[in-house]
Amino acid sequence: MKTMTILGSTGSIGTQALEVAAKHNIKVKALAANSDVEKLAAQSKELMPERVCIYREDKKAELEKLLSGTGIKISTGMDGLKEIARMDGVDIMLNSVVGMVGLVPTLTAIEKGTDIALANKETLVAGGELVIKAAAEKGVKIYPVD
Repeated sequence: MKTMTILGSTGSIGTQALEVAAKHNIKVKALAANSDVEKLAAQSKELMPERVCIYREDKKAELEKLLSGTGIKISTGMDGLKEIARMDGVDIMLNSVVGMVGLVPTLTAIEKGTDIALANKETLVAGGELVIKAAAEKGVKIYPVD
């Protein structure tokens, strides 16, 4: 079974990716969102990923309450995105976060050897040469999305 992680799971690209994953029997191992705790919790209860990240640290307590008893690990901020990006056993990471936030987790996933589905244009605008070089060195594929 193929596995994936999704950064930006509550946005339009992320939610469409979840539909595709369900249709093709792809296991979602982790989800990340900026601040939409309710939607992230609903997705998490449905998919039961190993880990979720709510980027805004001030939303963590609310997410912990909503996911209480599920056993899903919760993290926050850039550290949380990096934890997801370096998870073991992941075939592809979809990066559909907004803005420059996407660069570090993309480089982290590449370092881990995880292929990237990239819908975050700023990652290539800000660090294109770095990303392309790192991907080539690690034999990682980058698939454009959107």
